[in-house]
Order: sequence, then C-alpha cells, then structure tokens
Amino acid sequence: MISPVAVSGSANSNVPTAGPSRPKNIIIMIGDGMGPAYTTAYRYYNDNPETEEIEQTVFDRLLVGMSSTYPASVSGYVTDSAASATALATGFKSYNGAISVDVEKRPLTTLMEKAKTLGLATGVAVTSQVNHATPAAFLAHNESRSNYIDIAQAYLDTDADVILGGGQQYFPPSLLAQFTAKGYQHLNEFSQLDAVTSPKVLGLFADVQLPWAINDKQGHKLSKMTQKAIDLLSQNQQGFVLLVEGSLIDWAGHSNDIATAMGEMDEFAAAIEVVEQFVRENKDTLVVITADHNTGGLSVGANDKYEWNPAVLHNVQASPDDIATRAIADEQWQAVIATLIGFTPSDTEYTALENARMQGNEPLTIALRKLIDVRSNTGWTSGGHTAVDVQVFSAGPGARLFGGHQDNIDIANKVFSLLPESAAKP
Repeated sequence: MISPVAVSGSANSNVPTAGPSRPKNIIIMIGDGMGPAYTTAYRYYNDNPETEEIEQTVFDRLLVGMSSTYPASVSGYVTDSAASATALATGFKSYNGAISVDVEKRPLTTLMEKAKTLGLATGVAVTSQVNHATPAAFLAHNESRSNYIDIAQAYLDTDADVILGGGQQYFPPSLLAQFTAKGYQHLNEFSQLDAVTSPKVLGLFADVQLPWAINDKQGHKLSKMTQKAIDLLSQNQQGFVLLVEGSLIDWAGHSNDIATAMGEMDEFAAAIEVVEQFVRENKDTLVVITADHNTGGLSVGANDKYEWNPAVLHNVQASPDDIATRAIADEQWQAVIATLIGFTPSDTEYTALENARMQGNEPLTIALRKLIDVRSNTGWTSGGHTAVDVQVFSAGPGARLFGGHQDNIDIANKVFSLLPESAAKP
C-alpha cells in the first residue's frame, strides 16, 4: 500500500486541496467508457461559439494524471467493465467478467467492505441497473457479471447505506421484502427521492437503465442522486465512501451514438460539479474521477477532413432510437426526422433512411446515428472497448497521489491507503 502524504496547495489551480492529509470522505466517480476523446469532444460540445475562447470544463479543471486499464493477462490488453471495476474496487487484476474475484474465482476485499469495517457509510449512485458490472464490483463478488439475480441478492449482505439507480427487473417482490425487513426504504419513483431524509435507501428508478439524458433534459437524475447520496451519507460522523457512475456514456459509445454520448457526458459533468462544490465546502473530502476503459474508439474528426461540428449535436432533440420509434409510428416520418434530428436530410439521405425504416427500428436507428456522424464528422473504430489509457481527475486531501501515470490497481491501492487506519471507537 502507498502511504498517504500531507497535501499543501492544490492538485490544480482551481480546487483547493489544503486540509487534512487523510480524508474523512472519499467519492469515487467513474465515467464508464469515457476515454480521452470523450472529454475532448465534450469541451468542444460545451464551448460557447459566441466567444473566441474555448472554455474549460470540469474535466480540464480537475485533470491530474492518466491510468492504464489492462485486465489480468489471461484476458489480454483490452478490459471489460467488470475486470476494470474489480481493479478499481480491490487493487487486484482479474479476468474480463470477474466481479471482485481473482483469477481463481476467490473473493477479493473491496473498498466498500473495508470502509464498512472501519465504521464508514457506503453508497452507490449509477445510471445503469444498480447490479451492473461497476457497482457490482464495489459491492459484491461473483464469477460472472452476467449473474444479475445473484448479484442483486448479494446486495442484502453489503449493508450499503445508499443504493440508487435502475434495475427494477432484478429485484422481485420477495427480495424487496428482505431489503425492507433489513430497514431499507424502497423507492420505485424518482419523485420519492426528495422526501428521503435518512439512510438506508434502495432506489430503483427504471426497469433496467435510467432514461438517456438527451431524452430527459430536465431530469438531471445522476446529479440529483449524487447530491442525495452525499446528504444521506454525510450523516455518518465517521465519514463515507461513495461510488458515482455515469454508466450510460459507455452504452452510447457501444452504439457509436455521439449525440446521446454527449448528453451523458453533460450529465456526468453536472454530477462532478455537484461533488466539486461539496469538496470546496468540505476540506476533508477527496474525489477521484476516472474511466474504467475507453469505448468505441471515438474520433473527434474523421474522413480526412480537418473539422468537427458539435453544433449538429446540439440540434438533435432526442436519441436516435427514440427518433426511429417516432418515425416508424408516423406517416409523416420525414418531417418527424427533420424536426428531431435538427436538420433536413438530402434526397439521397432520405432514400437511405426510407430503406432503413422499412426494415424496422434498429436499422433506422443505426442509419440515423450514421447520418449524425456524417454531418458532425465524427468517427468510430469499434463497437467495443479499446486499450487506450484513460484520464484521472482529483481534488481534496490526497489528490496529489493520483498525479502522473499509474495503473488502475494503483488508484485503488492509493484510495485504500487513505482510509482510516482503524475503526473509530464508539
């Protein structure tokens, strides 16, 4: 383990890190699939075209280092979310698909488990189902990320104080009754979250994933879940460890869907700003932000053209899958597409869209994504993950530990080193 060091000054010029050498609270934020091209694209997407300056984003303010992401050698160089989350949660490499078990499928102690033994509160807030790979690796152990039912059942034994996200379909009434018997407040409507004033809480706000941010512009669900989780976990006088995941950045990346990806980036950035403000006001809180891997091989500019046109993305009013659904249901589908996509396709483009529409929702969705790529000049190399290093962002006591190049297991070991040395006495 790496010994914590006293921090004087700051990890950067914007967010002070003066304070205790060991944080009371630790917030881990993961942009799933958020390789460096995503934060670059977001800077230009977020830029105010009325000014000469290209404004900084929260990612620019908090950047401190880089991280490699490769899994255990049995899985090669390209990680999946489970192996990477296992590395970030335990400090050990494992195989793709592993949920905090080693290559021999033996359980590994997670950050959340260690925090609990030290008297800290723990929680997760994510936009995927709460038992998806990343939160699962912080809360549970399983030989396969696909065992969603078993992972959901295992959450009963975590004693986590806050569990917020999607995944209703994995929590049948019998399991929910067990959570209730253990003192959990169960929520199934997002509007119920405001009224919650104390842990423990299990909030499942969608059947699987939460709505795409681009379709839920006033929702700010990740930001609100993050703020509520902080409010609830802060009630523990010993401190807390919170995991926040912008899960759907990855899902949009797998679909090569740049408009939807930028919507998810915008919401993840908003959640980071919630945490950034908390860190400013609470000098005993550390935030560490990274990605688990890069998804899609996003290229900001493509096709031998020296341009990228984010204005196109701002005019897209809904996710391509939603646009496709509406276009298939309406005889005036050309007008529906032009309105929602934010520009009028050419005759040739309309012909291609018509052919796709005749084949159904998925072909039309793909055609719309590709059309947006052409107009914005966005490129992709893969529908999967790549092995490119990811960025690390941090502020608060201990933030300097995360500067420079490191591996994802180093991030975990540094965070472990910053936990209290022993449990607080009652």
